[in-house]
Amino acid sequence: MTILFYLVLGLIAGALAKLILPGKQGGGIIATLVLGVLGALVGGLLGNLIFQGEFSLELSGSWFWSLITAVVGSLILLLIYGAVTGRRKA
Repeated sequence: MTILFYLVLGLIAGALAKLILPGKQGGGIIATLVLGVLGALVGGLLGNLIFQGEFSLELSGSWFWSLITAVVGSLILLLIYGAVTGRRKA
């Protein structure tokens, strides 16, 4: 898979995560892209730890499962971000 594929997958995953999670998340297209790419890394790492029992960032499977793990990882990052910034405002 190419870097372009990862960027497109990250953009789609970040946008879906922002759509799924209610609330107002800031950031434009670059922030959404970064969120999706980082979410793909987190989701891939967690997926490999849970299903294969190894600490690896290697992607395996179809693009659909890569998208699912990227969205899950992006949701986790959005929840962490919301918890950190929510505490800071109070």
